[in-house]
Amino acid sequence: MNLFIDAIAWILDPANWSGPGSIPQRIWEHVWITAVVLLIASAIALPTGALIGHTGRGREPAVRISGGLRALPTLGVLTLFGIWIGIGLAAPIIALVILAIPPLLAGAYAGFESVDRRTIDAARAVGMRESQIVGRVELPLGMPIVVGGIRSATLQIIATATLAAYIADDGLGRFIFAGLKTRDYAEMLGGSILVILLALVADGILALTQRRVVPAGVRASRITDLRSRPTRSRAVVGQPIHEGNPE
Repeated sequence: MNLFIDAIAWILDPANWSGPGSIPQRIWEHVWITAVVLLIASAIALPTGALIGHTGRGREPAVRISGGLRALPTLGVLTLFGIWIGIGLAAPIIALVILAIPPLLAGAYAGFESVDRRTIDAARAVGMRESQIVGRVELPLGMPIVVGGIRSATLQIIATATLAAYIADDGLGRFIFAGLKTRDYAEMLGGSILVILLALVADGILALTQRRVVPAGVRASRITDLRSRPTRSRAVVGQPIHEGNPE
């Protein structure tokens, strides 16, 4: 408990909020790394997943590749690229992109596959082109699941981006490694708390986004389904009580 109090005191210390290597600077570096990695991984995984979900082809290899990438040890990949490329942000960014691709890819093809095939057949029947089906039918309906994949990838990146400080002087992980090296456990725990808070804020924003991207028609149909439950009777003290909409 004392260590936790010391960590909070370290976070609230005004000396840690100004100058080089301050908390705001490390937070900004962490957010910047996360954003760059997410953009690069999304540019690779989202179009690929959309193509797989739309055509139904290549799902088996995609699942195997995603599973294989998930199994890779991030620290080992980071060390490998660090030895190959050298000190700096290039190696952490490559390692984190490899980590972020599986949830993005899975979210993209799962989102497109979740669209009812009858809806797609109806869109083709009215003369919509394949590009129109993707952009106007599959993407809006599958967007909540796609955003769910982005949400999962973002949290993984934020948590694992602490390893960027292993070979680069960037991000909130610098507090953790510096505290471990100097045995300043208040700094070490304080850095961990900041990473957790950043992840919670990002998760909250993306959770709201995930709700907002649900099409209005889908939300309305859900409300209608809830209100139009089938009528059933339940006996209470010998008398039936009717629940649901009266006929």
